[in-house]
Amino acid sequence: MIRQDGNLELRLARSPSDVKAAQRLRYRVFVDELGGDGDLVDHDSRLEIDRFDPFCEHLLLIDKRRDAAAGDHVVGVYRMMTQRGADQAGGYYSETEFDLAALHGSGRNLLELGRSCVDVGYRGGGAMFSLWNGLARYLTDNNKEILFGVASFHGVDLAKIAEPLSYLHKAHLAPVDLRVTARGTDARAMTILDPSTLERRRALRQMPPMIKAYLRLGGCVGQGCFLDRAFNTTDVCMVMDTARFSEAQRNRYWGAQAG
Repeated sequence: MIRQDGNLELRLARSPSDVKAAQRLRYRVFVDELGGDGDLVDHDSRLEIDRFDPFCEHLLLIDKRRDAAAGDHVVGVYRMMTQRGADQAGGYYSETEFDLAALHGSGRNLLELGRSCVDVGYRGGGAMFSLWNGLARYLTDNNKEILFGVASFHGVDLAKIAEPLSYLHKAHLAPVDLRVTARGTDARAMTILDPSTLERRRALRQMPPMIKAYLRLGGCVGQGCFLDRAFNTTDVCMVMDTARFSEAQRNRYWGAQAG
């Protein structure tokens, strides 16, 4: 167990039933709420599944008051893939959309983050912060240096998110040594609007909370975005170098991880 606070417990998945509970939460969020789909999604059992799940570790936020037998006890989840898991899976999930050559060439210890979500009844409180604290403990225990993963805007209409995408490219493009690039027929440029017309606050208001959280932690984005039509999202690849975190950033997100 990583952490316990009253009725909430934060730990890694220990069994197939734990993973199924995480997939059940993902179904409620990504399929029911956001209209996503995929080749392995099990609509009959209400499980959001993909082929990478068996090769990942799943960080779970559990409410012990909920029915574990029914698989409804997981109220928050983060999926994490190490290089070893990627080797077994034939690559990282992000590599289905982005060229990660810059990260592979860095020689740094990589950790892919993905499928992060929180049950609707637990948003706006400390659930996401608890998951971040658990992630911090995992990073410390496993000496991970570079964090990366796909983060998404809802929908695939670029005209509706032109300003936040253009602003991300203008203000938060990854340095060359960490710059992954979107690839494939669904890759698109993020330089949609004239940079001189962009307004920071307006652009930030249009960004999903997860992307803004990564930016506050010092995250940056790769070159280009990717249209995930099955999942009904426009994806960017976020990259974070833990060596470049400021002291304030470490204290804000990682400060409670030693508890």
